[in-house]
Amino acid sequence: MASGDWQRKVAEWLRGRQGPDDLAVFCVNLAIVVLLVNAFLRTSWLGWTALLLVAYSVFRIQSKNLGARARENEAFLKALGPARPWFQNPRAAWGELRAYKHVRCGSCRQKVRVPRGKGRLRVTCPKCGTKFEVRS
Repeated sequence: MASGDWQRKVAEWLRGRQGPDDLAVFCVNLAIVVLLVNAFLRTSWLGWTALLLVAYSVFRIQSKNLGARARENEAFLKALGPARPWFQNPRAAWGELRAYKHVRCGSCRQKVRVPRGKGRLRVTCPKCGTKFEVRS
């Protein structure tokens, strides 16, 4: 079998499949952490837990039920909430925290980002247009 033929068959098999999403990547990373902990504790159930996490990730990546996997991924991202940037890129999240302050509009509760260290600022909410003052 020629190399191009093999690659074509693999590409056909992967067509229409889910592929890696945030939840699958998180499960694989968690499995790696569990395996590292298991290296010190040496308990069989941690090894099985890591194996199940990897198996679930493979299932998600190969799934053709795109709608269900997208809903599950969206629920996972919603559950992470404000912690999401810290999982995805901790260095950027730390830089954001040091450079900017996040305040909420008193009217519509929209989050607004203002630079730190600028003193008293007059901010206009991008959602409702209300003006309010913030001490940064």
